[in-house]
Amino acid sequence: MIVIGLDVHKQTVTAVAVDEAGRPLAEMTIQVGSDELLAWAAELDEERLWAVEDCRQLTRWLERQLLGLGEDLVRVPPRLTVPERRAGRTRGKSDPIDALAIARAALREPDLGRPRPDEQRYREIKLLVDHRDDLVDQRRRTQQRLRWHLFQLDPTYVVPLRMLGRASHLERVSRWLARRAPALPLRLARELVSNCRSLNRTIAELDRELEQRVNKTAPGLLELPGCAAVTAAKLLAEVGPIDRFKSDAQLARHSGVAPVEASSGRTQRHRLDRSGNRQLNAALYRIAITQARYHPAARDYLERKRAEGKSRRDAIRCLKRLLVRVVFNTLKASPALT
Repeated sequence: MIVIGLDVHKQTVTAVAVDEAGRPLAEMTIQVGSDELLAWAAELDEERLWAVEDCRQLTRWLERQLLGLGEDLVRVPPRLTVPERRAGRTRGKSDPIDALAIARAALREPDLGRPRPDEQRYREIKLLVDHRDDLVDQRRRTQQRLRWHLFQLDPTYVVPLRMLGRASHLERVSRWLARRAPALPLRLARELVSNCRSLNRTIAELDRELEQRVNKTAPGLLELPGCAAVTAAKLLAEVGPIDRFKSDAQLARHSGVAPVEASSGRTQRHRLDRSGNRQLNAALYRIAITQARYHPAARDYLERKRAEGKSRRDAIRCLKRLLVRVVFNTLKASPALT
């Protein structure tokens, strides 16, 4: 059997084939969209495994092409290729070097992820969540510019914090602007008010669509205290199909919630894990902070941890680890898997 590592770019795809010992056999570079790879690989060996660097915005077309032809394919996370590049005899960086590192990483790691037929729904949720995040950032920048124009028009006019996200207060600002004398800052402020209204409507529509998709995919997440539709959608977008993970401990490590042992000699201790999926980690943190304020069971849990001598930060981290187990079990029991 051979393993073919693929380094995919916007214009080209570089393939390097290695044997079971990791020795390079052949390499090839094609243009994106070409179907020459299969004929080239068929001449090398009938039994083959394709290894693609996990960058799905670039590799999705190639994955569809290979899977449509019945080929066996795995995804290699970019971090796994770093040790292979460092251990290689050829120094530097090039597309063949990267493709060789991908192939050798696929040989070294037996449990790499593979494309799943149900991952499309999670990809669509992630696209919506990312689009909403971009719109929220755009709205924040628009509101900041509007505040500066309002200050230029009248430094005594005060807009309370977070009020520009409400339609009622935008209407109040619009009426105030209508009473002002014509000026360039006035015209720009009116345009920004219109932009804020448009962004508010678009974000609200996305929130409703995300809630509908969460209800279809994992309604149990919405029953979790502190987890509203947007946070639940973020969890689904970052976790993906839950069968990727064999246990809640593996999911905790993926999200950077599991502590890392940092013992030495007689000192036995653990430290915070700063790796992992930070978007997923942030979503768990938002749930934990909300529960710490309003959920009685979570507050009792935090008090017990504080009584054990842990700081509030350490107690919140323990709560996040507990939440990972709850999220894991909830997704395992979701209608998408039953």
